[in-house]
Amino acid sequence: MKTLTKQADRELLQHLVTRLETGGGLLPDTQENLLEVVGVLKSYGFVLDAYWRNLLYIADQQFLVLFPFFKYFNGEVTPARIFQHLSHNRINYEFAEYCLKAMFWHGGGGIDAYLDSPEFEARAAAAAAAKGNFLVGGLNQVFPGFVGEQVRTMVYYSALGQFWQVMSPMFLTLSDRYDRGEIRSVVDVVEHIRLGLVAAAAQPFVYRVQVKGQTYELVPESAGLTFLQDLAIPYVETVFFRSLPFMGTISYNAQAGQIPQDQGQFTYGALYADPLPIGGPGIPPTLLMQDMRRFLPDYLQEVYNCSLRQGDDLGVQICESFQKSMFCVTTAAILGLAPHPLQSANPEAQGVNRAYFTGWVRRLLDSRLVQVNA
Repeated sequence: MKTLTKQADRELLQHLVTRLETGGGLLPDTQENLLEVVGVLKSYGFVLDAYWRNLLYIADQQFLVLFPFFKYFNGEVTPARIFQHLSHNRINYEFAEYCLKAMFWHGGGGIDAYLDSPEFEARAAAAAAAKGNFLVGGLNQVFPGFVGEQVRTMVYYSALGQFWQVMSPMFLTLSDRYDRGEIRSVVDVVEHIRLGLVAAAAQPFVYRVQVKGQTYELVPESAGLTFLQDLAIPYVETVFFRSLPFMGTISYNAQAGQIPQDQGQFTYGALYADPLPIGGPGIPPTLLMQDMRRFLPDYLQEVYNCSLRQGDDLGVQICESFQKSMFCVTTAAILGLAPHPLQSANPEAQGVNRAYFTGWVRRLLDSRLVQVNA
């Protein structure tokens, strides 16, 4: 955690905590920020729609398929689709897998605990046995636990798919409301997302697969896993904050000591990423930026074209707008999980909220928070 030694840091901390206490956001409420956030979230909504459909297709239709050569085709394997795939004229579903693998590695939430339970192990073993795959069974004999690990991965495919299945229409609806004049400020954006998260909070996370006509509940409703606590919060923690070091930009050599030994100290998430490397080979967010270029609304494309480089650094500009939008999503999550209502007149409740907001802002001071508030 960062130690506040600079006067500027202390002033920013105080300013942002006060802003949160009054229902404001981590991102300054300007019309320029509003246009960027709504525009990039509209594009992101279309991309997420493609991502979640593919993730759920893999989870449901590619269960324990060890060599899923056509997993990105959603069951539509045609010469035209193959040509598009080979020519890279397609959605980069690899980025979705990058996010789910980061969630799988970091764990957290009820899903992680449930996957370590005897109940899940029994359910996974039953579904694997029903698959009746000689190769799967043979590998599991040679490498005990192999099948269980594959099934755990499938759970995260479904988890991230179901999470984005909620978020995609939330962002597209935001754009529609903006077009109708109902969204007029960054605060309105945050409130729209907060209400969407609250509405879906108790939605159960369930994962079932069909194997030879039989349904196997790998994550039943009785597990008690829900959207907000077990999907949204682990996603924010993993993708927004921790994530994984980008290969080629940092040494994985243990002797170099460039990667923290404690996962909790990872700061490679979307809120911390430097936009400048976006577009470089091997940087996973590059794939997301390429996908969002396909769906940019005209008004946001015009903003980028009027920039200093007139769109030549489009990936960097999209990344900067995307980071601003993710600070809005983070604000919505922070406000939605506040210990007490912001309108409370109880001094004790206000003090608890203040300590809660201070902890979040202090953690974010090393992120791009300073830049977006400059």
